[in-house]
Amino acid sequence: MRYAYPMTALALVAGTAATMLMQTPSSAQTAQNEPGAISAAAPKVGAPMSFADMVAKLQPAVVNISTTSQVKVAAQTNPFAGTPFGDLFGGGSGGGQPVTREQTSLGSGFIISADGYIVTNNHVISGGQANNAPVGQITVTMSDRKEYQARLIGRDATSDLAVLKIDGANLPFVRFGDSANSRVGDWVVAIGQPYGLGGTVTAGIVSAIHRSINGGPFDRFIQTDAAINSGNSGGPMFDLNGNVIGINSMIFSPSGGNVGIGFAIPAELAKPIVDQLRGGAKIKRGYLGIQIRQLDDGMADALGLPKNRGEFVGGVEPGQPAMRAGIKQGDVIVKVNGRDVTPDESLSFIVANLPVGSKVPIELIRDGKRLSVVATLIERPSEEALAGFNQQQQGDDGTLGGDDQQADTVAATNALGLTVQPLTAIIARQIGVPEGTQGVVISGADPSSDASAKGLKRGDVILQINQRPVVSGADVAAAVNAARAAGRSNVLVYARRGSAQPQYVPIKLKPAK
Repeated sequence: MRYAYPMTALALVAGTAATMLMQTPSSAQTAQNEPGAISAAAPKVGAPMSFADMVAKLQPAVVNISTTSQVKVAAQTNPFAGTPFGDLFGGGSGGGQPVTREQTSLGSGFIISADGYIVTNNHVISGGQANNAPVGQITVTMSDRKEYQARLIGRDATSDLAVLKIDGANLPFVRFGDSANSRVGDWVVAIGQPYGLGGTVTAGIVSAIHRSINGGPFDRFIQTDAAINSGNSGGPMFDLNGNVIGINSMIFSPSGGNVGIGFAIPAELAKPIVDQLRGGAKIKRGYLGIQIRQLDDGMADALGLPKNRGEFVGGVEPGQPAMRAGIKQGDVIVKVNGRDVTPDESLSFIVANLPVGSKVPIELIRDGKRLSVVATLIERPSEEALAGFNQQQQGDDGTLGGDDQQADTVAATNALGLTVQPLTAIIARQIGVPEGTQGVVISGADPSSDASAKGLKRGDVILQINQRPVVSGADVAAAVNAARAAGRSNVLVYARRGSAQPQYVPIKLKPAK
């Protein structure tokens, strides 16, 4: 997934200073998409002949946003260092200290008030930097090429939204519409600054709503086939009435260019956040403190549950609301605050949009039984703090020792495509698993097995199968036989590699002979 804005080449010279000019539109203090102003100009719904009149009204409120920041880069090595020609090509040193250079980026935005408040994406004004910090200088260019220096009023990395302010009066602006009424097949128009060109307009339809991309708390996009390319990030998506129903944010593209799959943040999610940022408020979201994943076909089959209903708890953070409420690793959460957990209504989305401090009823399935708990939500930590909890350490594979240990050869391990043996203290030290780990270690994997295809290999330790602890081949056999007796063709393996965090992996069983 790519953000729809480019990073231009590094330059050694500073950008041109912006001029502080103001613009006087033909209809001051009136939104460009004021009810009645667009309806007469808009093409007929269902069969548009032209978007020209509508675009002429809307385009003045769409702006180009360019940013500059100072970054340190490694100095280029002199390939002729140490030779008689070294001084002719930058000196005789083969290395060099990092140098500071100017880095620029481009994106889009749109004005939402006559006095100069502007909405864009957070990643546009953070310049794609690894620490997500805002850049030093932000220049806003109007459709008539007038430039303003912008101030950052507020930003929210989680929703990828930011609010800027330029000093102006009687500026053209547009208002948010209601994206909740958008339907698949509706016409949409996107306006932005792709590839640093001037204002560019593309049209298409809504391809999907409530589109999930990566499972985040605001993973609920409008998908469109309207061409969205690098530089469109932060620009508005309009319906045929001139309402802003989305903020163009990301594209899916193997090549980096438009392939007809673009994503916009729905206005129904963006507007409340924009209003808070504009007022100087900090964005607060509910938080449970768990790692989750959707139930794919293999996991659902292994647990005997319907797919696309509920999300699997892969980890519980110590001391957080989920643990205090009694939620455990391996639970499947199916309902939160009376709302079913589905791909369209993800657990992260539901929880993040609940007030901090609220007591939330949660329904879950544990060992095939439905249970109810109540959790008191806390404020969601920063994205940086969450990254520390979710980061998976990489452990060494190690080399299996203990050749004197007889491997358990049971039919069930053939069903998994694995051979296993008990985990002894000697083997545990060799493969680097934490002291006290209980399980069976994989001593061999059939390359044609689903387990091998899913990444399990020699040296990995299986801790549980279908949430049943396993410490011997007999335990593995019992778990596999129980799954087959229940008519399941998958088992859910909980395994770890070295000191890395254990992971749940659904494994398809080989047919019984």
